[in-house]
Amino acid sequence: MMALSHFDAGGKAHMVDVSDKPASARMALAEGLVVMSPATLDLVLQGSAAKGDVLGVARLAGIMGAKRTADLIPLCYPLPISKVALDLEPDAALPGIRVRATVRTTGPTGVEMEALTAVSVACLTLYDMLKAAEKSMRIEGIRLVVKEGGKSGRYEAAP
Repeated sequence: MMALSHFDAGGKAHMVDVSDKPASARMALAEGLVVMSPATLDLVLQGSAAKGDVLGVARLAGIMGAKRTADLIPLCYPLPISKVALDLEPDAALPGIRVRATVRTTGPTGVEMEALTAVSVACLTLYDMLKAAEKSMRIEGIRLVVKEGGKSGRYEAAP
């Protein structure tokens, strides 16, 4: 069984020592969904939500979330992020918004948590911006899709 890296030999939480790890290019892609009624999705598509540019605000919130991950997740390192990109795609088949975040850095540790935080914050912002129209929206499926770099190499989630 694999040991959990955020616990020492005595079972106490600690920050992982990355001082001996070589810097390498790292990338993570995460995704999530905000499922809503067709009428709420229409508000987004028409740009007529009461709070304004829903997708633009959620995109900025996701970027900010990625940059603040170490402030939110206790054992994450602050990282020099070199790229954060969010794609918010309306999907009538859900109906709702598909949120994807790509984060890149060069360093001794990965950016999976930054990508997951970006998606989470963007989804929460969508909910906040649209809750006056629909409180029953659901945030679903937040997950890591792809991770590259580091000792463990590439990971790709099953479809």
